Amino acid sequence: MSFLFEEIDSQDSPLGEISLRRRRIPAFGDRDIYEVKLGEEFLMSSMFVDAEEALSTLGLAQVQGENLSVVVGGLGLGYTAVAALKDERISEQLVVDALETVISWHQNELVPLGKELNADKRNRYVLGSFFDLAIDPSTGFDPEHAGKKFDAILLDIDHSPTEFLNPANADFYTTENLSRMAAQLKSKGVFAMWSQNPPEDNFIALLNTVFERVESHLVTFDNPFQGGKSTNSVYVCVKA
Repeated sequence: MSFLFEEIDSQDSPLGEISLRRRRIPAFGDRDIYEVKLGEEFLMSSMFVDAEEALSTLGLAQVQGENLSVVVGGLGLGYTAVAALKDERISEQLVVDALETVISWHQNELVPLGKELNADKRNRYVLGSFFDLAIDPSTGFDPEHAGKKFDAILLDIDHSPTEFLNPANADFYTTENLSRMAAQLKSKGVFAMWSQNPPEDNFIALLNTVFERVESHLVTFDNPFQGGKSTNSVYVCVKA
């Protein structure tokens, strides 16, 4: 039987104090709920993972071929990464996260999906800034293979294309820097991105300056805190 509330870990990070918590809410059933906070801001909860999983399923559905190499930007609680690995075509997955603390939660299996990610030999953690690696195609995402190209890049870091986890991330959302990231995709490769907000026309227009095809999807899920439904969105882009 779990405690109703427990702080599992709390560490300083370049973005501020980041903490991992576990709680139980009896009204929501017999289950542990895992949460991540950055300072006083809630970043994620294991109660709301539908859109994080849809980021993988919607993105990878547009990828052609076999023996896929995939980058996941942002580890979080691991739901996007685990959902991607359900695609048997994936032969290699790099999960890029700037926070060593978050990677260690999974490596030490302090979060439920850590064990699953650690056991899958296709999965590899990369400690580094997704945004720095994304705009340097000569080096790229794989520290073992400079300039490597990938079949898909799945991004879930910022709250939205206009609301940033770190103000410095804003520089990524330009034609120039999105093009540098797209240079790390193979022909017909896919870039997909999660957002907490409905699809934004200005961002879709920006994506269309870089990619051959752009789609947006509204993902609806139950929100018991609000007594109804909530939505997130997923952008899916295909390179020429």
